Parts: sequence; structure tokens; C-alpha cells
Amino acid sequence: MKKKGLYRDYFLHFDILIMLAVFGIATTFVLVKGMTWVYMLYFLIGLVSYMFTEYLTHRYFFHLKTPKDPFFLKLLKRLHYDHHKHPNDLHLLFLPLWYSVPNLLIAAGIFYLIVQSVVGTVSFIIGTVLMLLIYEWKHYVAHRPIKPKTKLGNWVKKTHILHHYKNENYWYGVSTPFVDVLFGTLKNEKEVETSETAKDLEKRA
Repeated sequence: MKKKGLYRDYFLHFDILIMLAVFGIATTFVLVKGMTWVYMLYFLIGLVSYMFTEYLTHRYFFHLKTPKDPFFLKLLKRLHYDHHKHPNDLHLLFLPLWYSVPNLLIAAGIFYLIVQSVVGTVSFIIGTVLMLLIYEWKHYVAHRPIKPKTKLGNWVKKTHILHHYKNENYWYGVSTPFVDVLFGTLKNEKEVETSETAKDLEKRA
């Protein structure tokens, strides 16, 4: 596939278009109200909080042991299990809106209760959505025939590929593998055994 088509598959994906629209509208709103250092701080908090929630969600929710409840199993299959079975399936690369939007609303509600500011909360959401888009892009690049131009980009792609094909119990960070350092899940690939269930999370005991 030509590079133009690869970029089109990302930027014209419906879920990505919606998030880009949310990012654009929210950014315009804050700029009209007037950007301040406080709002910039809230924006940075949004960025950083997404880095950690991405990791924690991936490790402790998406990688839950196979549930017995049929509905819960179906939900996890769509969110992550099937992605490990078919890692290059374009439909399974992106988080569905029915998952990401409610989570953003919950995060916004909690943050509003803390800061008691609509503009401040929107600033936080801008950071969160921007990091979500970065996550989606890096995840997309990891599974598509796109070669990153930087050593960091290549490293990020490599760690995610290791998560899928080497061992699913390590390298959880997609947008920021540095978080793996804090939680002890960034390993030297030569020191990690190849997992028999990396490609099929449902088979884990």
C-alpha cells in the first residue's frame, strides 16, 4: 500500500475524525476564553494522566484473565483479545467510541469536581485527547508498514511488537513505553521467554 493510503486509513477513520473534531472544538473554546499558565498546567496534567491510564488500562483491564460472563468476554474480545489474535486487522487497531467517549466524560467529571472550572476542565480534556490521538497513531504505526524516522519511534514500535509476538506480560506502554520502566515491565527481550499465549489471550490459565 502506498504511504498516502496508509495515512488516509488513519486520518479518515471515523473514530479518529471524531476525536480530531473534539480536539479542535475544545482547543478553539479555550483559546477564545484566553489561555493562561494554569490552563496550560491542566493541559499537561491531561497529557500525563493519559500516559498512566493507558498503561494501567492495558495491563490490568485489557489483559484480564478470560471472564466467564459472555457479555464481558465479548466486550474484552472487541477491546483487546481479538487484537492479539489479529494484530494487523485495521478495524481492531482503534479504540471504539463507545469505550473512549464515556471514559473521557468520566475523567472530565472528576477533574471538574477538583478544579471547579469549565475552561480548566476543557484544557485537561485537550491534553487527554491529544495523548489519545498520539497513542492511536503510534499503535497504528506499530502494526502498519510504516517505518518511523527516529530512533525513538523505532524503539516504540519494536517494544509493541515484542508485546504481541514475544510476551504479552511486558511492554504495555504504547505511546510512552517509559511508563513500563516505573512498573518494571520494560525488559531486555533476550531475558524474556516467548509466551505461548501472546497471540491468544483467551488461552491463558
